[in-house]
Amino acid sequence: MAKKNHETDVVFIEALAKLLQENDLTELEVMRDYGENDSLNVRVSRAKEVVQQIAAPVAAAPAAVAAAPAAAAPAAEASAASDDPASHPGAVPSPMVGTAYLQPEPGAPSFVSVGDTVSEGQTVLIVEAMKTMNQIPAPRAGKVTRILVEDGSPVEFGAPLMIIE
Repeated sequence: MAKKNHETDVVFIEALAKLLQENDLTELEVMRDYGENDSLNVRVSRAKEVVQQIAAPVAAAPAAVAAAPAAAAPAAEASAASDDPASHPGAVPSPMVGTAYLQPEPGAPSFVSVGDTVSEGQTVLIVEAMKTMNQIPAPRAGKVTRILVEDGSPVEFGAPLMIIE
């Protein structure tokens, strides 16, 4: 009754994750049956909706800033961005739980640094999840103003990774 290790399962799961991303799917579930008392159930999912909900509260912020005097508006905007980077309109959220890496391999230069200009779709960092390196693309073109994670640090789903303005 002991479960057997199937080396091909790892390759199979990685292929499912790639399929999910390439076909812009939100969830994929597969069951493999190897025989009596031996099967593999895999569910791979990602939640795009939460990323949009994180950005939703930003719409209320301009009303508060507009009510302030013109001279105080930049200061209020800067303090709001520094208080909660997740509410910043240029925040790049983590699409998954994992470990963030700012460079492709140890000793290599970082993908981006503060002050760099990036184009939409350019890889800005990697999040490792379940032994899979997931390249995180820039959601928009702009200038990297803040990097909010350290190389090798754990990240949560939806956590802001950097700010691109």
